Amino acid sequence: MCSRSEGAETLGNQLLARKSIDKLIRDSEDPEHRLKKTLGPWSLTALGIGAVIGSGIFTVIGTAISGEKFDTTSLVNTPLADYLMTHTALAGRPGAGPALAVSLFLVAIVCGLTGLCYAELASMIPIAGSAYTYTYATLGELVAWIIGWDLILEYAGSNMTVSVGFAAHVVDLLDWFGLHPTAKWISPAYLPEGLQNLAGQDIYAPGWHFGFNIPAFLIVLLLTVVLVRGIRETAEANNAMVALKLTAILIFVFAAIDFIHPANWHPFAPNGMSGILAGGSIIFFTYIGFDSVSTAAEECRNPQKDMPIGIIATLIVCTVLYIAVAVCLTGLVPWQSMVGDAAPVVNALKKLSLLPGGHALHWVRLVVVLGALMGMLSSLLVYQLGQSRVWYSMSRDGLLPRIFSRVHKKYRTPAFSTWVAGFAVAIPSGLFDIGTLADLSNIGTLFAFVLVSIGVLVLRYREPERRRGFRVPGGPVIPVLSVLFCILLMSGLPIITWFRFFIWLGIGLLIYFFYSRHRSEFATKPH
Repeated sequence: MCSRSEGAETLGNQLLARKSIDKLIRDSEDPEHRLKKTLGPWSLTALGIGAVIGSGIFTVIGTAISGEKFDTTSLVNTPLADYLMTHTALAGRPGAGPALAVSLFLVAIVCGLTGLCYAELASMIPIAGSAYTYTYATLGELVAWIIGWDLILEYAGSNMTVSVGFAAHVVDLLDWFGLHPTAKWISPAYLPEGLQNLAGQDIYAPGWHFGFNIPAFLIVLLLTVVLVRGIRETAEANNAMVALKLTAILIFVFAAIDFIHPANWHPFAPNGMSGILAGGSIIFFTYIGFDSVSTAAEECRNPQKDMPIGIIATLIVCTVLYIAVAVCLTGLVPWQSMVGDAAPVVNALKKLSLLPGGHALHWVRLVVVLGALMGMLSSLLVYQLGQSRVWYSMSRDGLLPRIFSRVHKKYRTPAFSTWVAGFAVAIPSGLFDIGTLADLSNIGTLFAFVLVSIGVLVLRYREPERRRGFRVPGGPVIPVLSVLFCILLMSGLPIITWFRFFIWLGIGLLIYFFYSRHRSEFATKPH
């Protein structure tokens, strides 16, 4: 009885064991695992913009505006907040309509609060791993495993969604040049809603068909090669893509002004507060860019100064651009017309270019397609960087096999984890339509934000004397508000997303208790 009690106490101690911040920093300086420090504030900001202004502004924004429609009412597809308020199942998810601008403002508030929390922790703990590392230093090993497992899902789901969106825009680019490749090699093998042409005619019925999304598969593997070669090449390539993408977005905004119909903005909020909340919840996954910036902390030349600048500058730039595109897009075409549209910006330009006086938009469409492709390239780049670095950090701590933290002798990058992450995303991207995984990325991102905000409060209590290159103003107010707003946005996600998220976490806990905890540095060693 005594030994069993001691064993339980030992297990409890391990689950709550926290990494010393000083040890985390020393471990990162181990020559065998050291990463090159080449990033400055401009590169960090470009990485953040590359992640945030990527797929969402060109693809998911249409779903956020128009919502999702199903043939029948379904409890599991009803947003949690709607069901809690009305106790009624819905036939889909309400869209924000033109009020998406309000949704984006709400998301900006949440990201601003959480971004400040990220900035404080990143300036204290400049180590690869992001929310995973922060929770390991503040909330203990079990919570760190949960958030690391959560981040793997978050990054993978986002990249699968982005790569499929990239393929759709490649098809649109080929269409601009009058090329129409065989549908089976440019569409996923599984199509839950089937595939239709612009005239609404079925190309494939819902379900499986013989095919593979080759553009989605190849782009992930190509960027994996870039990441393996090193962060310097990655940062330089990303800076160029971000510049091209921002230029394309600005061209769209200024070109769209002359074609806006103010009548399309009425009613402004067709689905009320429910639609505004759901719209914010849908678009939220693109803000994973904050987390991606902090995963590069160990490769930053001056993290105490540069990390807060990179995170906050990313927020300001991205929020302004999102709202500008949302206002223009809902002014160009009726908000209901974007249901199920994976390329709403490009398709809106295509429709208007066919109308009298709209020929100039034919060329604007080409620029926007190229900009969208650049946007998705930079998103994929940052998400894959973040995913491999989380695996690298968890492996270095013994929670995943050690091979994931091996560093390439020449390029000094975690090559094995980068390749595994690449194939883990590339193959499903060729097979599946990963729309539902965007919601899993949403709930994973918001869950990570909650734990990071709690981590700030915990560190303020446990280590108030530790130097902070950046400190969140207002005492505990901002971290507490961050937690509350994140939970509010999580309530806008469908009930089935909550079920899937808890199932994923359950699988992770099984791996932790049967594998990871026995190999952790905090595991009890046999005498």
